[in-house]
Amino acid sequence: MRTLYFRIIVTTFVIMIASSIIAFIVSNGYYQYVLKPKNDAKVTEIAHNIVDLYKSSEQPLDEYLSEITDLGYSFYLTDPYGSDRSFGKPFDEEQTSREVVDRVLAGEIYHGIKNYPWRLFVTGFFDHTLANTIGIPIESNEGSEYALFVRPNSAQQFGEMRLFFAVLIVLILLLSFLFILFSTRWIVKPIQLLKAATRKIAAGNYHIKLSVHRKDEIGRLAKDFSIMSQSLQQTEEKRQAFVSSVSHEIQSPLTSIQGFSQALQEEELTEDARRYYLSIIEKESKRLSALSRQLLTLSQLDQTEEKFEFTTFHVNEQWKDIISTLEWQWRQKHITIQFDNHDTLMKGEPKLLYQVWMNVMTNAIRYTPDGGDVFIHVQKRKNDVQVVVSDTGIGIAEEDLRQIFDRFYKVDKARTRKEGGTGLGLAIAKKIVELHEGTIMVDSELGQGTKVVVILPQV
Repeated sequence: MRTLYFRIIVTTFVIMIASSIIAFIVSNGYYQYVLKPKNDAKVTEIAHNIVDLYKSSEQPLDEYLSEITDLGYSFYLTDPYGSDRSFGKPFDEEQTSREVVDRVLAGEIYHGIKNYPWRLFVTGFFDHTLANTIGIPIESNEGSEYALFVRPNSAQQFGEMRLFFAVLIVLILLLSFLFILFSTRWIVKPIQLLKAATRKIAAGNYHIKLSVHRKDEIGRLAKDFSIMSQSLQQTEEKRQAFVSSVSHEIQSPLTSIQGFSQALQEEELTEDARRYYLSIIEKESKRLSALSRQLLTLSQLDQTEEKFEFTTFHVNEQWKDIISTLEWQWRQKHITIQFDNHDTLMKGEPKLLYQVWMNVMTNAIRYTPDGGDVFIHVQKRKNDVQVVVSDTGIGIAEEDLRQIFDRFYKVDKARTRKEGGTGLGLAIAKKIVELHEGTIMVDSELGQGTKVVVILPQV
């Protein structure tokens, strides 16, 4: 199996080799089309200078050329009769046409460097051949005519530099390969840790801590992975708590129903006791039914992905209906309801929002003592609708406020069960408000009452 480490190494090596080849081809092309004409002109000027200097000297031509070779040049001298000789480093190839020699002897300059054939991988700058020279006519002090071919001796002029650059390039490549091997391992190591952590998460182990302290993209990925791991751990804990709560909530009424059903089978049971037991069974059955409906509602809301088809409706009409529906409950406790009955239009899903108002109002009545007050205020603002429900009830402790929207969370479990609550009402309300892209907030203080604020944006 090809690992990421192997792929990075191979890719880097291929890029380096390809870049080197491309760079060499481009450099060779630059020499052929830009530097070669300049080099030709420079060597031509040097050849003219050599001839001019010889004219001012009294040395024999051969002796003069032998001395000039010490300056880093190679010469090839030929006469009209085919007698030729070389001075300095011998040329690798000494083949040239007689036509070229005759033209030089006739006074024409031979530009062999400029017209040297283009080669793809072998630059002509280092080709030490007779065809890659400058030909110029020269007359000896004895009056003989010659054709002189001149070329710089690259090995003599740039020998040390060529060796230096060769060693430099080799060292650069070797060190680059070594550094790539180690740096790639450093880059890939956090990914390997992430891979191992992913396997642990897949196996159900969410207690993962990655010791990655880098600040690059991989470091941020590791940080986000750790956050995801913690989130999954919290989700798993909530799931287990949810299952435990559901089991407990179901088991409690089932136990009561089972126990009182067995009691009803006793023959000596009085009629009053029988009715009492049946009322308890009926009450627990209703609580089971309410619990199943709320669980079904939560499940449907959790699976909702598409936006609702919002309609415009009168929210004050919904509140009047809720107040009327719950009239028996608040009148039994002598609670005063104060409602700002203003005609307010809003957009939303009426049935779901009705459930939100019902849950909030039920809690307000349930936890407000006899003779208390409940205030309902609906306000249409510029971009949203704000619904405020406040009461003069028992209030909620600060430590409980952070969890009241959690599923099955009950501030007073004993009281809530007695009153028939399941701990799902506010969780459902919060989910519905979030599906409307709104917010729900609760402000409360023990003994001072509770205020619930629902804000729903209006498009």
